[in-house]
Amino acid sequence: MKNITRSQKGAALISVIIVLPFLIIIALNYTRLSTNNVVLSLKDTFRTETQMVADAAIDYGMQQITANTAWAGTGGTVVFDTLNNVKTTYSVVVSDVNSDKKVMTSTAKLYRPASSATPQSSITINADLRKVTSGNFSIVTGVGGLIMDNSSKVLGGDVYVNGTVTMSNTSQIGLLATPVSLKVAHQACPNPANATYPRLCNSGENGEPISISNSAHIYGSVSANNQVTTTGLTNPGLISGSGVPTLPLPTHDRATQKATVTNNLTGATASCTSNGGSVTWPANVKITGNVTISKTCNVTMNGNAWITGTLTFTQAGKITISNSLNSTRPDLMVDGTLVSLQNSSSVQNNASGTGLRLVAYYSSAGCSPDCADVTGIDLKNSRDLVTINLNNTGAGSGTIFYAKWSKVQVFNSGQIGALIGQTVHLRNTATITFGTSAGIGTSYWILNGYRRAF
Repeated sequence: MKNITRSQKGAALISVIIVLPFLIIIALNYTRLSTNNVVLSLKDTFRTETQMVADAAIDYGMQQITANTAWAGTGGTVVFDTLNNVKTTYSVVVSDVNSDKKVMTSTAKLYRPASSATPQSSITINADLRKVTSGNFSIVTGVGGLIMDNSSKVLGGDVYVNGTVTMSNTSQIGLLATPVSLKVAHQACPNPANATYPRLCNSGENGEPISISNSAHIYGSVSANNQVTTTGLTNPGLISGSGVPTLPLPTHDRATQKATVTNNLTGATASCTSNGGSVTWPANVKITGNVTISKTCNVTMNGNAWITGTLTFTQAGKITISNSLNSTRPDLMVDGTLVSLQNSSSVQNNASGTGLRLVAYYSSAGCSPDCADVTGIDLKNSRDLVTINLNNTGAGSGTIFYAKWSKVQVFNSGQIGALIGQTVHLRNTATITFGTSAGIGTSYWILNGYRRAF
């Protein structure tokens, strides 16, 4: 075996001394790179988690704004989760662009440790929202629902019922060739009514919302909460027994209409009762007392009108909407106990095909007709009061008849634009082909754009 000399040992030591620092530097670099990779991986994990929280906040905001279109956001920061000493938060702010567009801004932050005042990650997302309204409803009812008997029919326009549907004899919704969409929310509880009335009925509570007897029939797509029975429902019939929300009845700014009155008439002056005669109502007029329109007499309506008493049409008396209004639909507000159209009386459209919106405000509540809201027993009692009655071809082909707290009742045939009321009752041969939308539908918000803010 060859002996190693002292000089050779020295040379090896020098090599170790020279190489070792380089090895240490390389090891340190690898350690630094490994640490950096861990840090970058953690940051990427934090960003991903923060992004998921921001997306979840957008989903939450969409649910809230669909339930309440006036929802403006969380009103501050909300803690989403605290786990393994990591805290995530979110906040949502909603800004109106116009009545059909909004911008929802979601900001999510992640803190590590959870007690830190400075976030490790923060992501802000701007979502553009657009309102979509589905349904072209020509009958919309409140809690009293839709009642049809004898040979009454609904042959055009979809139907939305917040309460219940009761059909008997040979009454009918839709035709085999032209089906009609029907939605029923079953807002008819508790029964008997108390101060909490109305609310949606729970499954198994207060029976089923659609009751059909004799040979009555519904042709079309039917969605009705708590509905199980399918007898009398075809083409395609019952497609859903749940998921129907309540549809708020349309708003009318009563206070503004009262405040903008610029003309005044008495009921006697505003009435039109001479054969072939005529009367003109100016715009923004208040009429004090009862009004009668009869004997082919014609009232020309130039704008909004407010009648403090009753309104009676008979013997082919009519209201004609002025051509000067073009497509602007005037409001006729009636505070008295009854609006009656009978014996071929009518509301005539103008040259643009525009009718009016007639709103009956009377209710059984002590605050009537100026109630801001009617609920509980008062609403239960009011829903059965007939405040709009159309009989013997009383008609308004482009007019919306709206009983705000009460019932619209239609006997026999007549061309009618749309019916809205807490209760709508079609009787005898009230075979109606609707031609006007009630102006409301099921509205919901959809994402129209999505972008991250930097």
